[in-house]
Amino acid sequence: MQISILGCGWLGFPLAKKLVEDGYSVKGSTTTASKMQELSSEGITPYKLELYDNGVQGDMSSFLSNSDVLIIDIPPGLRRNPEADFTGKITNIISFIEKSGIQKLIFVSSTSVFEDQESFPEYTEESKPNGTSAAAKQLIACENLLIDNPNFDVTIVRFGGLISKDRHPVTILSNKSGLKNADAPANLIQREDCIQLLSKIIKNDEFGTVFNAAHPEHPKKSEYYAKEAKSRNIKAPEYDQNRPSKGKIISSNNLAEIGFEFKYQI
Repeated sequence: MQISILGCGWLGFPLAKKLVEDGYSVKGSTTTASKMQELSSEGITPYKLELYDNGVQGDMSSFLSNSDVLIIDIPPGLRRNPEADFTGKITNIISFIEKSGIQKLIFVSSTSVFEDQESFPEYTEESKPNGTSAAAKQLIACENLLIDNPNFDVTIVRFGGLISKDRHPVTILSNKSGLKNADAPANLIQREDCIQLLSKIIKNDEFGTVFNAAHPEHPKKSEYYAKEAKSRNIKAPEYDQNRPSKGKIISSNNLAEIGFEFKYQI
């Protein structure tokens, strides 16, 4: 089986290496010419591809050719640039996917498609995305573009906040004060669990469904980050306890149904 991974970044690259280890033939894309050799050295066929809201730079047709599965794992970049047209980028690659004949798709999305509220609502895979931010609306539009296309058998994977041993939000939050949402539940997932889940979806042919993917433990953000800061011997972020918190609880019911178990604590 051949797999194309659009976006071999912080998650996509180790995923590609795992799939190569599992015996799959893997093509991987990067926007950086200097990373081509790094991909190649890991047994990944590298492609330099750049997506724009009005077109694609690079040989997208060759990247998709003869693949059985396409994983779309490109960062929307909407936090840094809320005006970016991520929906336009996804729209522009749909015709390439249709022409390639690939039917099985995995779209890496985010739990940010669900709105934070003071009541801390619980969202399952049955919940309709209701995010109102510009970024959430674009992600929701992209999910629907792919789900509604009759040519595709799409699985949407909505990850919570991604963490790993070498990347954790507490290192950015340390020394900050006046942070809001002290009592909001954390919705996080370790990168290694993300990789295991995506591998399982492919291996078990779990297409045509939706997975929320966040660790089942949801500690209060202020307490969680204080603990994480202490374990790293850095200053804990300071939260404004007087402001009402908005948040949500992400439930990953469909993961249990396919026998997926979280192996890593948050």
